[in-house]
Amino acid sequence: MIARLNGVLLEKRADAAIVDVQGVGYLVHLSQQSLGKLPAEGGRAQLRTYTHVREDALQLFGFATAEEEELFYLLIAVSGVGPRLALNILSGMPAAELATAILNNELTRLTKISGVGKKTAERLVLELKDKLKLSSLTGARGTAVTGSLVAPDHALLSALLNLGYRPAAAERTAEAVRRSLGPSAPLEAQLREALKVLSGAR
Repeated sequence: MIARLNGVLLEKRADAAIVDVQGVGYLVHLSQQSLGKLPAEGGRAQLRTYTHVREDALQLFGFATAEEEELFYLLIAVSGVGPRLALNILSGMPAAELATAILNNELTRLTKISGVGKKTAERLVLELKDKLKLSSLTGARGTAVTGSLVAPDHALLSALLNLGYRPAAAERTAEAVRRSLGPSAPLEAQLREALKVLSGAR
């Protein structure tokens, strides 16, 4: 799975960009927030990516900040929210503001986002409120992704998702492993334990 791109920005589109990595052009779908953080065409772009595999397509979704990537993974774990809708939700406001709106049960503000009705907004609050309390998102500064691309607590979740596991199963497993080993355990150890949990071998 493709988890990161670092190359030359060839083209910006309405909801995507093409990044050239050593002669290969990757089409990456982006939120309006991430698109606004990209350099001018011809400049170097660095993005974290989520690889979405379907029977008829392989799509890349990109993020200019670690905070947006973190919230994307939380969003796609919500019932009825796929990658496209998650990206659309992220376009509505910066990740930290969106997290705060969900935490504060600001349904009116959430339903102003294109594609988010009352029921979807209620699901976001219901399913994410407690998870967001444990995240770093409410204090996020929107720093552009550079060296450390994913917070330690979310590196395991990112790894499992990029291995192709479903978001809900990956998140449950990541939480179980963190409870078992602690968030400070090396990622390699966490991943080994996660794969044991997912295979049913303890």
